[in-house]
Amino acid sequence: MTIDWLHFTPAISALGGALIGLAAGILVLLTGRIAGISGIAGGLLQRKTGEIGWRVAFLAGLLAAPAMYRIVMPLPETRVDTGWLVLVLAGLLVGVGTRYGAGCTSGHGICGLSRLSPRSLAAVLSFMAAGFLTVFVTRHLLGG
Repeated sequence: MTIDWLHFTPAISALGGALIGLAAGILVLLTGRIAGISGIAGGLLQRKTGEIGWRVAFLAGLLAAPAMYRIVMPLPETRVDTGWLVLVLAGLLVGVGTRYGAGCTSGHGICGLSRLSPRSLAAVLSFMAAGFLTVFVTRHLLGG
């Protein structure tokens, strides 16, 4: 993956980040819940009364947002440089990691850090270090 610096839009990116923060803030103020996607999706499997509606609405919003954006602007080109087996394995590893880490990048990185959670800081530093290491190994040591 490479960044197309000619079309990089820091203002729109900052606006998107602000909207994510606003949505996370509204969710915590209205429901007392953290906007961690793995926890929200995982909570659907527990089927607690009064918990399903807001979880489905939140996840539906995540799916509807790109569809609504597509009405106004074309979606960016998606390019995947690997096969389905690697994608499935990566998805499974992310799922296992979110269970062991007691949350996902959105839960720890957006909500946990804003609450000054030491556990979230450790988790985010671990996510970032693992990402840096993975890119370095795959691009520079394995030649990918």
